[in-house]
Amino acid sequence: MDERIKEAMRFYLMATKLKDKIRSGWDNHHWNIKGDRVESVAEHVYGSCILAISLNSEFDLGVNMEKVLKTLVIHEIGEVLIGDITPFDNITPEQKQEMEHRAMQAVLGDLCEKDELYALLLEFDEHKTKESRFAYFCDKIEADIQSKIYQDKGCHHPLSEQSHNAAFRYSKTQDMITNGAKEPFDIWYEWDKSRFEGEPIFQKVLEYVKENNTNI
Repeated sequence: MDERIKEAMRFYLMATKLKDKIRSGWDNHHWNIKGDRVESVAEHVYGSCILAISLNSEFDLGVNMEKVLKTLVIHEIGEVLIGDITPFDNITPEQKQEMEHRAMQAVLGDLCEKDELYALLLEFDEHKTKESRFAYFCDKIEADIQSKIYQDKGCHHPLSEQSHNAAFRYSKTQDMITNGAKEPFDIWYEWDKSRFEGEPIFQKVLEYVKENNTNI
């Protein structure tokens, strides 16, 4: 029993370091959010779980919510060791995935359920099953929602002050501005809206967030 307690606590203590890991998208190298503090990775994980619970409550999704929530809770655990890598940090998706997988295996250590948990990560990355797709879309749209929350709170700097932003190096971002993007959330919205094609619930959520103030 002592060894199992030791392993359980090792995993707990490592995994909960996500509370101290900042979501890189909001840091000074990216969107440079105004305020005393910005969202942690753990807060993003919590938000993704709450969103999944909210949507499952209101729609007949037919998903195994225990599996969905377990997936969402563990899907960022590798960031304990490698931090939050964004698409704009000069690391290819393949490199990022390889780093994440190695990191997650290291964090999982010798847990009795390590194989099950690692399999959930691989399933999440492929997002082909019903549960993994739902979890994946909750994870992605939660970041868009958070951008809108920051915008509605006045925490986003205007686009005219984003020359430092790593995301602005991409021609896709500049095209969005040329085509009428006025606010930071407009970039997030345009960047991700095609991701949710064929997913009417998530399309409606993104539109709702765009059209409504999130300060409630």
